[in-house]
Amino acid sequence: MNAIIYLTSNPSIMNWEVMPPRSESLNEDNGFVERLKKDWKNETRCLLVASDPTQIGMMEGMKADFTFLFEKHGLSTKVIETLDQRNELSKEELEAYDVIILCGGHVPTQNQYFKQIELKEKLKDYKGIIMGISAGSMNSASVVYAAPEKEGESVDPNYQRFISGLCLTDMMVIPHWQHVRTLTIDGKNAEKDIACADSYGRKFTALVDGSFIRIADGKAIIYGEAYEIAEGVCQKICEKGKHIEA
Repeated sequence: MNAIIYLTSNPSIMNWEVMPPRSESLNEDNGFVERLKKDWKNETRCLLVASDPTQIGMMEGMKADFTFLFEKHGLSTKVIETLDQRNELSKEELEAYDVIILCGGHVPTQNQYFKQIELKEKLKDYKGIIMGISAGSMNSASVVYAAPEKEGESVDPNYQRFISGLCLTDMMVIPHWQHVRTLTIDGKNAEKDIACADSYGRKFTALVDGSFIRIADGKAIIYGEAYEIAEGVCQKICEKGKHIEA
């Protein structure tokens, strides 16, 4: 049996009224929590992998968040630990965890860190649950679509939009689509002028928060509102509360 992979946009519901923002609960839309519980082991050992290994405060905040979230939803954990610049893990040590969560953040920064710690090689024979959050979902792909998200990136001739990833899936995910599609970056609309323009000869799967993809035994199922972007066109392929085979 291979790893069970969850590609999420944002698996939690955030409280944006506090600083830094904190998670209030896991998002139960589209049967996410119910589905996750079926794959979850009792007394799970969980590892959070950083998007930026230097952001120690953020990692401690995420550790506190997930400790709270898993307890709230009855997902039994034995330990929740972090992987960042403070520590290193061998392939054998990584495989001892039941759940590995690839945190969200800046895609190229995380991609560089994953290469630095040789995460692709260390996950090659992993048998547990791998959950990507936002950038973590994007970097799970064989070829990652690192859509420009910061000012200057879309006009920088040296910015690489397609980079090698963890090879956990061939699906190129764009998270937070309900928000991303409204953004303007370097005077360009993120949907029409960037994502659609980059989709010729490729296919992207855009997920709104609360939607997710579960991959197991070679089958990928999309749960919740999702869009396919290909050949310059964006079209809805799944509705909230429904699921389709990818």
